[in-house]
Amino acid sequence: MSSLFLSLPLIIITLGALGLMLLNAFKQLPTKHLNKITLSILLVALLFQLPLIDNSYSQLLFPELFNGMLISDSFSALFSLLFTAGTVLTLAISNRFLTQNPSFVNEFFALILFALLGMMLLAMSNELITAFIALEMASLSIYILIGIQKRRDESVEALFKYLVIGSFSGTFFLLGALFIYLQTGSTHLDTIYTYIKDHPLEESRLMILGGSMIMITILFKLGAFLFHSWVLDVYDGASMPVMMYMSATFKIAIFSIALRIFLVDFHNFVDIFQPAIEMIAFLTLIGGSLLTLRQDSIKRMLAASSIVHSGYILIALASFDGKELIAGSAIIFYLIAYFLSAVGSLGILSYISTDPDNKLTFESLKGFARYNPVLAASMTVFMLSLAGFPSTIGFIGKFYIFTSGVASHHYILVGVGLFAAFVSIYYYFKVIATLYFYEAQTPMPRMRWTLTPIAIVTIALLTVWGGIGTGLLAFIPGADTFILYARQALDSLFLAFSS
Repeated sequence: MSSLFLSLPLIIITLGALGLMLLNAFKQLPTKHLNKITLSILLVALLFQLPLIDNSYSQLLFPELFNGMLISDSFSALFSLLFTAGTVLTLAISNRFLTQNPSFVNEFFALILFALLGMMLLAMSNELITAFIALEMASLSIYILIGIQKRRDESVEALFKYLVIGSFSGTFFLLGALFIYLQTGSTHLDTIYTYIKDHPLEESRLMILGGSMIMITILFKLGAFLFHSWVLDVYDGASMPVMMYMSATFKIAIFSIALRIFLVDFHNFVDIFQPAIEMIAFLTLIGGSLLTLRQDSIKRMLAASSIVHSGYILIALASFDGKELIAGSAIIFYLIAYFLSAVGSLGILSYISTDPDNKLTFESLKGFARYNPVLAASMTVFMLSLAGFPSTIGFIGKFYIFTSGVASHHYILVGVGLFAAFVSIYYYFKVIATLYFYEAQTPMPRMRWTLTPIAIVTIALLTVWGGIGTGLLAFIPGADTFILYARQALDSLFLAFSS
């Protein structure tokens, strides 16, 4: 395959982002038209991405031009597809919220595409400085998206808090790349892989220091415990669509570079990094669960629970032994499962309250099932999936995570994960009980079948299908198909680095 064909999704997103940005200088279109234009751009890019995930391949993009800094393989193709699909679902499910708030103008949609472009480049990065630039491109876009509601004090406060702390954490990535360069004389991942493979541990102390600093940046972006101080305030200050985008799609992007670096480059250092990841996973599960139990706002509860879900994924990352692909495929599948459940639940909250100043509490959901039974049923599905209940994709995701932990003999960590899952039943079922067992204090508007409810119900069906669909209808992809794509992606990753 030619580099031009493999680069078409990147080119489409770049031109779309620049076009929307320049459009603002000439004409201010209604939000509903901007949303349709952006969705059209994304769907065109998605059409060019779909054929790439069926092939097992690895190829440098324009190696003479970019000096091997970008790589297109099954791994980056799968993650780029997830990013684009995540952006499509975020905009589709937020259509009602966006059209009823005047803050979301041309710049919002251009920034969404620039954030997507940064995430796609991050998944394709074959060099540390390129990865840093891509990460900052996505991060800077999200910083602005958080504060795009300039007249809302909470949004501006969240913007500055995330900007200051996020910029500080990014310096650790650069310092890590510097130490790795001092050790190896290169920041290309294939050169780093070769150096680690050919040199003993005693000669790689700067490599270990550099890898540890890069890990700090990644853990901060994930909101893992001890690096989580920004999560609640930033997610609460952000609008629903931006929180949706951060907590799901952007989190997937962070794991794309984490897997590329640590599952392959630093596989010989498993014994060094594993204890630290185990401890952070333990603290993230316990601390995140306790933090979630304290929340009265549904938005803050879901923000705090996202910390716990990062802990589940860290179980699989700690379980990687450098040989088996169980942990890597479990991480990718769980990211898909969490994305569907998180986007669906946050989409319903944005549908309920289009007023960004309205603090959604559990009181806001009382009697919701009486007026909107279909959306209440969808919310129930998402809560059950987040809790890991059987017959949902969330259950399959947790099953794979805990299986990878058991396979690597991390029994205590798996036990803590099971305990966190058990505790999560309380705060997720509290939402379900509020939907069905209490009367509404004031009448609620009934659902109309517009783009937002259709997107929500579609995601709810996918969430259930991911839990029960495998093997029922062979011609429709189920959980096994997602796992197959994940393993194919990881195969291409290892092939590219070992060749």
